[in-house]
Amino acid sequence: MTIKPEDIYTIAPHHRFQWEKAQDCYVILFPEGMVKLNGGAGEVLNLVNDILSVKKITEELIKKFPDADGIDKDILGMIEMALEKAWIEKTNYEAKNG
Repeated sequence: MTIKPEDIYTIAPHHRFQWEKAQDCYVILFPEGMVKLNGGAGEVLNLVNDILSVKKITEELIKKFPDADGIDKDILGMIEMALEKAWIEKTNYEAKNG
Protein backbone atom coordinates (compact mmCIF):
# COMPACT_ATOMS: atom_id res chain seq x y z
CA MET A 1 0.00 0.00 0.00
CA THR A 2 1.31 3.42 -0.92
CA ILE A 3 1.14 5.98 1.85
CA LYS A 4 0.63 9.54 0.66
CA PRO A 5 1.43 12.70 2.65
CA GLU A 6 -2.24 13.74 2.58
CA ASP A 7 -3.51 10.38 3.90
CA ILE A 8 -5.29 10.40 7.25
CA TYR A 9 -5.42 7.36 9.50
CA THR A 10 -7.26 6.28 12.61
CA ILE A 11 -6.86 3.48 15.13
CA ALA A 12 -8.64 0.42 13.73
CA PRO A 13 -11.93 -0.82 15.21
CA HIS A 14 -11.49 -3.36 18.01
CA HIS A 15 -8.11 -1.80 18.84
CA ARG A 16 -7.39 0.66 21.58
CA PHE A 17 -4.33 2.86 21.86
CA GLN A 18 -3.52 4.11 25.34
CA TRP A 19 -0.83 4.97 27.87
CA GLU A 20 -0.40 2.02 30.21
CA LYS A 21 0.94 3.31 33.52
CA ALA A 22 1.83 -0.16 34.78
CA GLN A 23 3.94 -0.79 31.64
CA ASP A 24 5.26 2.81 31.54
CA CYS A 25 4.60 2.96 27.79
CA TYR A 26 1.94 3.27 25.13
CA VAL A 27 0.19 0.05 24.18
CA ILE A 28 -2.22 -1.23 21.56
CA LEU A 29 -4.97 -3.36 23.07
CA PHE A 30 -7.02 -5.74 20.96
CA PRO A 31 -9.11 -8.86 21.62
CA GLU A 32 -6.16 -11.22 21.20
CA GLY A 33 -3.86 -9.33 23.54
CA MET A 34 -1.64 -6.31 23.92
CA VAL A 35 1.44 -4.91 22.21
CA LYS A 36 3.85 -2.68 24.11
CA LEU A 37 5.17 0.12 21.90
CA ASN A 38 8.60 1.69 22.08
CA GLY A 39 8.81 5.44 22.60
CA GLY A 40 9.00 6.37 18.92
CA ALA A 41 6.12 4.13 17.90
CA GLY A 42 4.01 5.55 20.71
CA GLU A 43 4.77 9.12 19.61
CA VAL A 44 3.64 8.35 16.06
CA LEU A 45 0.46 6.51 16.99
CA ASN A 46 -0.41 9.17 19.54
CA LEU A 47 -0.91 11.53 16.56
CA VAL A 48 -2.93 9.05 14.49
CA ASN A 49 -6.27 10.58 15.37
CA ASP A 50 -8.53 10.74 12.30
CA ILE A 51 -7.56 14.41 11.94
CA LEU A 52 -3.86 14.78 11.16
CA SER A 53 -2.44 13.80 7.79
CA VAL A 54 0.81 11.87 7.49
CA LYS A 55 2.42 15.17 6.46
CA LYS A 56 1.14 16.94 9.60
CA ILE A 57 2.18 14.04 11.85
CA THR A 58 5.67 14.21 10.37
CA GLU A 59 5.84 18.00 10.77
CA GLU A 60 4.72 17.78 14.41
CA LEU A 61 7.30 15.13 15.29
CA ILE A 62 10.12 16.95 13.47
CA LYS A 63 9.28 20.02 15.59
CA LYS A 64 9.21 17.92 18.76
CA PHE A 65 12.45 16.07 17.96
CA PRO A 66 14.54 18.47 15.82
CA ASP A 67 17.80 16.57 16.36
CA ALA A 68 16.44 13.20 15.21
CA ASP A 69 18.02 12.67 11.81
CA GLY A 70 15.90 10.70 9.35
CA ILE A 71 12.83 10.84 11.57
CA ASP A 72 10.57 11.20 8.52
CA LYS A 73 11.60 7.73 7.32
CA ASP A 74 11.04 6.29 10.78
CA ILE A 75 7.55 7.79 10.94
CA LEU A 76 6.64 6.39 7.54
CA GLY A 77 8.03 3.00 8.54
CA MET A 78 5.94 2.96 11.71
CA ILE A 79 2.78 3.87 9.80
CA GLU A 80 3.52 1.12 7.25
CA MET A 81 4.05 -1.45 10.00
CA ALA A 82 0.88 -0.39 11.84
CA LEU A 83 -1.07 -0.77 8.59
CA GLU A 84 0.39 -4.21 7.94
CA LYS A 85 -0.57 -5.31 11.44
CA ALA A 86 -4.05 -3.76 11.01
CA TRP A 87 -3.62 -1.48 14.05
CA ILE A 88 -4.63 1.54 11.97
CA GLU A 89 -6.72 2.15 8.90
CA LYS A 90 -7.11 4.89 6.37
CA THR A 91 -10.19 7.02 6.93
CA ASN A 92 -12.77 7.75 4.25
CA TYR A 93 -12.41 11.51 4.75
CA GLU A 94 -10.73 13.79 2.28
CA ALA A 95 -7.50 15.32 3.53
CA LYS A 96 -8.55 17.87 6.10
CA ASN A 97 -5.26 19.62 6.58
CA GLY A 98 -2.95 18.53 3.71
